[in-house]
This record gives sequence, C-alpha cells and structure tokens, in this order.
Amino acid sequence: MVRAPKFSARTSGRWRIVAMSGWDREAIDLVEPGYVEFARNGTGQFGFIAVNGWLDCRSVERDGRPGVEFTWEGSDEGDQVSGRGWAVLVDDNTIEGHLFFHLGDDSSFRAKPFTGDGLDEP
Repeated sequence: MVRAPKFSARTSGRWRIVAMSGWDREAIDLVEPGYVEFARNGTGQFGFIAVNGWLDCRSVERDGRPGVEFTWEGSDEGDQVSGRGWAVLVDDNTIEGHLFFHLGDDSSFRAKPFTGDGLDEP
C-alpha cells in the first residue's frame, strides 16, 4: 500500500500568487487570479495566465523551513505541459518558490494566503 506524504498545516491551503519573476501581475491574472494550492493528501493544483497544473507533492524542509517539492502536469492554452517545482514557508503569510516547465520557461514566485473575498491584492 502506498501512503500519501503527510503535509504541514502551515504549507497546506490555497495561496494567491502575488509575484513571479517570469511574468507581470497582469499576465499572472489573465484568466483568473493566480494561485497555488497544496492539499494535505500530497496533491495540489495551480493556475496562472492560461496555465493549469495538477501537483504530486512531497513535504520537505529547506534551510530549516517547512516546504514542498512537486512534479506537475497540466495544460497551457490547451497544450499538454509538465514540470517540477518547490515552495517554502517564509513566514505565516508568505511562501516563495520556483516553478519549472519541462524543456521550457521557469519562474520564481511569491504567494500569500488566498482569502477568495476579492480583496487578495498584494
């Protein structure tokens, strides 16, 4: 039997992407507010620009901080894409990480807790 990795409650949840090194805020929020979500069962998802991805996550510690490493697959304007990434908890209100497209772009990102109330501005 394969067991799902246990996740820290501090990294679990939906996070609003507020900045990326590869794209500006207008691009990030092109289709919907950019986000990344880590579920306690070791799965997750993200969306920004016209990219959606589904995550296979592993809980890790980086430089003494709780975090997550993941592989992902999804779509970019209907084209199948995949890659990998990571994120760490900077403080209770911020995660930072990096997202890589297989044989393509990559970008760092910063995210804050997503409240979904329409007030998720950085």
